[in-house]
Amino acid sequence: MPPSSSDSTPTGPKIFAIANQKGGVGKTTTAINLATALAAVGERVLLIDLDPQGNASTGLGIARNERSPGSYEFLLGLSTLDEAIRPSQIPGLSVMPASVSLAGAEIELIDMERREHRLAEGLTAPASDARSRWDTVLIDCPPSLGLVTLNALVAVDAVLVPLQAEFLALEGIGALSNTVERVKKVLNRKLHIAGVILTMVDRRMTLSQQVEADVRAHFGDLVFGTTIPRNVRIAEAPSHGLPVLIYDNACAGSQAYILLASEFIRRRRTAAEAAQQQVSHEPAS
Repeated sequence: MPPSSSDSTPTGPKIFAIANQKGGVGKTTTAINLATALAAVGERVLLIDLDPQGNASTGLGIARNERSPGSYEFLLGLSTLDEAIRPSQIPGLSVMPASVSLAGAEIELIDMERREHRLAEGLTAPASDARSRWDTVLIDCPPSLGLVTLNALVAVDAVLVPLQAEFLALEGIGALSNTVERVKKVLNRKLHIAGVILTMVDRRMTLSQQVEADVRAHFGDLVFGTTIPRNVRIAEAPSHGLPVLIYDNACAGSQAYILLASEFIRRRRTAAEAAQQQVSHEPAS
């Protein structure tokens, strides 16, 4: 196994939800390819597929008959973490796959104790302790706010928001921002939006340029400098069960995700250093 990139440098938050209550924004594509790019630089990465459609599992080549036990069983306490994860074809990247059974979890969770904390408690149990086993855990959320997504928001340190460069983009992120604030107040005090990732950007189109300008004006430094372009190779890759970084490493989409991973690592390191400085300046109790 490659050495962890966090052995000698602070890495900041480790568990991230990749979420947007609006569908079709490149959420799963970002989850797959950011995870792959991080694994390629030596990180130990776990990608948890919490979307019943299982697109992240498909995009990493996990066959449908190999997805149980997976996130459904783990969320309901029917399997251990080790039973629910699979190695992927990418060295350093493990996957907790999703099956269609996950669609029923919304109903089954309703009557369970601490129903919003099932995922968080599973990932932090002494026998599991995902924070010590992986440098980064990415959770691909369904495009809706239900108990499954709520479990993800309670379990993570922060949220990454893919945002399609289109006219209605700000509406989707507004709803998610409100959700994050509500969850932070009641269930997860550390929760925050770590960054907004502009996807499907086509700078040949005036509309795309205007949306990007509006998003950057509204969210400022929260928006990643790296943008993900519209790219046919990104769209083709999942049908081959491959991340675009493996399907065509030289294409514009692959290069963008490599740059995004580098920026992600820099931002996380900066956040960790800021947190350490804050702790060092706090008066002793």
